[in-house]
Amino acid sequence: MRLSSTIVCIGLIITLSAYSLHKTAKPYIIQYPAYFGNRIFVPDDNPETDAGVALGRMLFYENALSANNKISCATCHKQELAFTDEKKFSSGFDDSLQPRNTMSLVNLLWVRNFFWDGRATGLEEQAKTPLTGIHEMGQSLTVSVEKLQQKKFYHPLFKNAFGSDTIGEDMIVKALAQFVRTLVSADSKYDKYLRGEYKPTQSELNGIALFYAAPDPANNIRGADCGHCHGGPKTYSELYQNNGLDSVFTDAGREQITHQSFDEGRFRVVTLRNIALTSPYMHDGRFKTLDEVINHYNEHVLKSSTLSPFLQNKSNIVNGKQLDLNQKEKKDIVAFLNMLTDSSFITNKNFSNPFLN
Repeated sequence: MRLSSTIVCIGLIITLSAYSLHKTAKPYIIQYPAYFGNRIFVPDDNPETDAGVALGRMLFYENALSANNKISCATCHKQELAFTDEKKFSSGFDDSLQPRNTMSLVNLLWVRNFFWDGRATGLEEQAKTPLTGIHEMGQSLTVSVEKLQQKKFYHPLFKNAFGSDTIGEDMIVKALAQFVRTLVSADSKYDKYLRGEYKPTQSELNGIALFYAAPDPANNIRGADCGHCHGGPKTYSELYQNNGLDSVFTDAGREQITHQSFDEGRFRVVTLRNIALTSPYMHDGRFKTLDEVINHYNEHVLKSSTLSPFLQNKSNIVNGKQLDLNQKEKKDIVAFLNMLTDSSFITNKNFSNPFLN
């Protein structure tokens, strides 16, 4: 895997694969702001193409990829909810509840490892898990191929995307990965503010300052220090942190993958993009509102041996034992978080169900 080549055009970075394509496949242009950075991940053997993305979009909404022909990827990843489903735990085809909260599919072009515990390397590997999970979509890729082969309209689509109308298992996951990489959210009020196109309210400005500032009561600097983990315009980092939800863990998180004790209770630092749309929050969906999330970090962080150092000894009062934000400060931070909602992302027809259009 290597980074794709880039072209700068009208203030945007345009992604264009440098790898050889099927002769009829036109490279798909993913547009994103330069301030998102260029550390993107596109496999050498799966460059973005118009045909591949179009096929992936159809497969994302295709119920035939499930054992009961009733659910698709979009069942748990609804566009109007920033590709989440508003549930604490999503249901599989057999009505089994999943062990962790459904994550938003947004700005994954910049992500290398997936799921709350980072167990999947690359979107292609990630796609296989829900497709074949016995309590998720519950169907082998072999059966999925057989079902799609029976739908004649798919044959030319696969041929356009991959040069063969004989459908292959790897083609399914590659097409899905191509589509999901296009789910870029970069037109929120915060983006417009960064571009000089929006003037935030005083509450929003206060929230931005608090979000990024580290508290330093000796020097009269108040802050929440959220940016240590959620810093930068994409508001995420590819790290795993124990954020003080528990002191005794029923879900070991990243430790289940690395088998290292220092990873106990650590989970992915998720993006905060469209966070107002993606409740409930945390890996177990325990918080229903952003107010509850802020209250957790402010006064309910639990200590344990793996607690993130970014959450230790942080207080807005000298020798304080908790963050100690006041009510107005907490509301200002929520005002900033609401700035991250991107209405164009949740209404973009390029991401919608093609079977309804």
